[in-house]
Amino acid sequence: MSNASVPTVAPARGLPIARVRDIFNPDDVQQRLQRLRAQGHEREQATLCQTYERMLERGPQRFAVKPSGVPDMAALYEQLPNFRAVLDDIKRHVALAQASADSLEVTPILLLGPPGVGKTHFAQQLAELLATTMTLVPMSSMTAGWLLSGSSSQWKGAKPGKVFEALVEGDFANPVIVVDEIDKASDAAQYDPLGALYSLLEPQTAQRFVDEFAEVPIDASQVIWITTANDERAIPEPILNRMNVFEIAPPTRDEARTIARLLYLRLRAAHDWGRLFVDEPGDDVLDVLATLAPREMRRALMTAFGNARLDGRDHLLPADLPTTGSSKPRLGFLA
Repeated sequence: MSNASVPTVAPARGLPIARVRDIFNPDDVQQRLQRLRAQGHEREQATLCQTYERMLERGPQRFAVKPSGVPDMAALYEQLPNFRAVLDDIKRHVALAQASADSLEVTPILLLGPPGVGKTHFAQQLAELLATTMTLVPMSSMTAGWLLSGSSSQWKGAKPGKVFEALVEGDFANPVIVVDEIDKASDAAQYDPLGALYSLLEPQTAQRFVDEFAEVPIDASQVIWITTANDERAIPEPILNRMNVFEIAPPTRDEARTIARLLYLRLRAAHDWGRLFVDEPGDDVLDVLATLAPREMRRALMTAFGNARLDGRDHLLPADLPTTGSSKPRLGFLA
């Protein structure tokens, strides 16, 4: 595999160090394509032929990126105060990769906590920090075991899995892949939905991961794995043992107020209409927002901004925020 350093485009958080890494062997793909055509199966397996042709067209090289130094993560600690332990772990991994030719290696992470505490948002922020991309794999919606590993090309409607797509169609050898709600993988699946993770979470075996659709080894050893769950008891022990487990508690009241304030500032700065509103939200508005789960705060703020504009005001009132309209309790905060 090639490891030559190459320049790349600077992401939002600074210029990364990028190396080129081969994620598959083009000869393997070419041989599979030629064999398929020689057998006269091109029409029956047109999608598979197109997949091979796409792989050869794009080539095997992808960027493997890492921060050029230990990044300033103060803003993330402020935005994600209940993820402090996870951020500390990421900082350690980044520090180990500095001043060396080693790629960034992050031990797979399990974020364990109630819905709405910001687990998926954390993964998005991590991908931005590391100057790579994020792919979300929602396990709760699975009806078969092929979402990660692909389905056999012999089946009608067969297609590659999410890992293959993230690497072959993406630009990076080390994307962040989020296996969301891993504890809710369907027990009714014909195949084990988590079966592929036994090899994918081990760098040695992930180097030659074979998607069931493409049947060509690809290097998935650089993938940064984030899994989320509400209950670790539903996760097989061999998979649990391959991950660093972090329990994510709901934010405290003060932390929730800080999250709400920062979200107000970001929304205001991200839109031209933001100039029509005051610089800071009122304490009474923050008190109401602090009772919401972090993922609900953005929706509530957008509704409140709209209500305030309809009323011709440049500031938000608690009454502008939507009521839940549901019997479900709001996420509590810690004392």
